[in-house]
Amino acid sequence: MAEMIKHYINGELVSGTNERVGDVFDPATGEKTKEVMFADQAIVDKAVDAAKKAFLSWSKLTPLRRSRIFFKYKMLLEEHADELIALVTAEHGKTLDDARGELTRGIEVVEFACGAPHLLKGEFSENVGAQVNCHSIRQALGVCVGITPFNFPLMVPMWMFPIALVCGNTFILKPSEKDPSASLKLAELLKEAELPDGVFNVVHGDKTAVDALLTHPDVQAVSFVGSTPIAQTIQQKAVENGKRVQALGGAKNHCLVMSDADLDQVTNALMGAGYGSAGERCMAISVVVAVGDEVADQLVKRLKAKIATLKVAAGTIKDAEMGPLISQQHLDKVTSYIKLGEEEGATLVVDGRKLQSSKGYFLGATLFDHVKTDMRIYQEEIFGPVLCLVRVPDFETGLRIINKHEFGNGAAIFTMNGGVAATFSEQVQAGMVGVNVPIPVPMSFYSFGGWKHSLFGDYHAYGEEGFRFYTKLKTVTARWPKLTEASIAEFVMPTAE
Repeated sequence: MAEMIKHYINGELVSGTNERVGDVFDPATGEKTKEVMFADQAIVDKAVDAAKKAFLSWSKLTPLRRSRIFFKYKMLLEEHADELIALVTAEHGKTLDDARGELTRGIEVVEFACGAPHLLKGEFSENVGAQVNCHSIRQALGVCVGITPFNFPLMVPMWMFPIALVCGNTFILKPSEKDPSASLKLAELLKEAELPDGVFNVVHGDKTAVDALLTHPDVQAVSFVGSTPIAQTIQQKAVENGKRVQALGGAKNHCLVMSDADLDQVTNALMGAGYGSAGERCMAISVVVAVGDEVADQLVKRLKAKIATLKVAAGTIKDAEMGPLISQQHLDKVTSYIKLGEEEGATLVVDGRKLQSSKGYFLGATLFDHVKTDMRIYQEEIFGPVLCLVRVPDFETGLRIINKHEFGNGAAIFTMNGGVAATFSEQVQAGMVGVNVPIPVPMSFYSFGGWKHSLFGDYHAYGEEGFRFYTKLKTVTARWPKLTEASIAEFVMPTAE
């Protein structure tokens, strides 16, 4: 019998009474390895109740004491790194090196969250009126929820809960049911770091669990990362139920390549940005916009040669550069787009379907040339190792088609001209921009988020925006009579606690 993955509520693994379960597979073999329990309303209620009760004491701890727990948590994450990345590779399929990189970026957010005593400081103004002072404070919201995707089972949850918790909130994580084991290890290490029971909880499931969380009256805020249609639905339902929401949606990230770019550098960058993690990244480069036929021809030639040497294998295999897709269903979706691209008239330079086998969900790197902007393979998010090349005559045309696309998550330009790079950075309609950097994911002390149909809500993830999202602002205006009070001499070092 397959191992059963349970919920984590109030510091304990919980089974619940719901008989609905989901299957968890090893993408490299296609074999079922575990089952995961799906939460019903009763389990969600139990998790919210535990988080609500824990909030009463957790929110009253000083930011200093809360941050100290996360200093310890950071060290535990590093100590258990091999175990964490093995869980990701076993259920997601990405290579061990890629999983390690994901964990590293998550730990960076934990490090940033440890600065809560500074980041939660308010403002103060003396004598805004006659003997009147004014100051602002940021206070916790209450029970917060994170709904996270399959492609980053470590990093994306850590975009959310470390900042939410150091702000004084409690948290319920609903991870993807496709690779849920990593979330329980994150919870286990939080407990080892001496986080009080009930402050962090994990419930597994599908739409039933999500709807129960979105409509629960005691949930104050919802963070989501996933596809645009679901992000729109999440935002609408959460707002209708009076909740604060940040919902990060889909992407179709473009890379504009100028004639003066170093094409060797560009080729290597596109290989990693287009095919890393099998293209299952919301910041993957999926469209190359080449300025001029000479640049386009050179890129196609170089990419084709590089793809021929790309090592596609199980994520546990040494030197593997790209692993399988997450599931058979997703494999079928991506291959249907390759077929569609052929039908739409794009030139299929490299067909990744030739790498498919009867074992595992493998698909090779795919390259299309002569892609037009009215084709669905250009317009829609494929979320797989499929790179589309669009040819344009000049910079202005390239910028215009990038800005016309409905998604605005990220965009990059490769050029040696600082003026062109500055114009692109200023005028491109995207939330994150790279200059000779293909995947411009911000460091933890900045914030992650796109524009247009890539973000629904007012706040980006992590960074200072994260602290604003997970707190509510209060402004106090006060007048006090001046009194002379007796004091007592103290001879010990004063402390903040």
